[in-house]
Amino acid sequence: MDPQIENNKQAVLIELLYQLADDDFILAYRGSEWLGLAPHIEEDIAYASINQDTMGHAAMYYEMLEVLGEGSADQLAHGRKAESRKNAILLELANGKGTYLDQPKYDWAFTVVRHYFYDIYKKLKLESLKQSSYEPLAHAATKMKMEQFYHIMHWKVWFNQLCLSSGEGKTRMGAAIQKVWDEFAGVISYGPNGQLMSKYGLLEEEGHFKLRWENEMKKVFEEISMSYPGDPHMKMGNGREGCHTEELAQALSTLSEVYDLDPQASW
Repeated sequence: MDPQIENNKQAVLIELLYQLADDDFILAYRGSEWLGLAPHIEEDIAYASINQDTMGHAAMYYEMLEVLGEGSADQLAHGRKAESRKNAILLELANGKGTYLDQPKYDWAFTVVRHYFYDIYKKLKLESLKQSSYEPLAHAATKMKMEQFYHIMHWKVWFNQLCLSSGEGKTRMGAAIQKVWDEFAGVISYGPNGQLMSKYGLLEEEGHFKLRWENEMKKVFEEISMSYPGDPHMKMGNGREGCHTEELAQALSTLSEVYDLDPQASW
């Protein structure tokens, strides 16, 4: 292959890996903030396990970036500023009012919807990545997809039960769905190099992926007898292009406290 083409392909691969890694990293962190605050002890344990899996997936992506010369996996996870992150904005948003240590009034409905919709998206993304021209990524996707099935089943139970309930639960779920839908286009986005990602065989064409995702989500809404809300939005900007909220900067500041004390430690 022409050296210039090979260089271009690697640059696009690196962009994709940052998106995948940063998505899982920040969502796993938001999930970890529920430790001890989940609705009941069994959920506390199950949710902690899901977050551990998700953070492990992020680590695998960061390790691939390390192999590609981007720096140490620890530095990539903990040492980069908000403006360099490629995660979707939806995934960085705080769980609710307050902080983990100061009056945490988190929104369980938002958490359920965000995780359920993201895990459905992630399952479809992993299916595509299993066919990737970059073998380490294809192999990693195969391993991750085995865990993804259980994540989806976990959130599906919560989602269906709350949406089919009555009173406050159903009302809050409706508001959460709207909040997630207002930013979910940012999750689906391949970013500015989307066409090149499919051109180099890293994953399927973006339009085709969106169609598969839409078909899957329509089934989700049919199951709870709710009208499909139409195309998702991206009201706060595209995180794939480095657009983020102050909530990400605050989260990264907390996440990097220990790393900043001892950058040589393993995470």
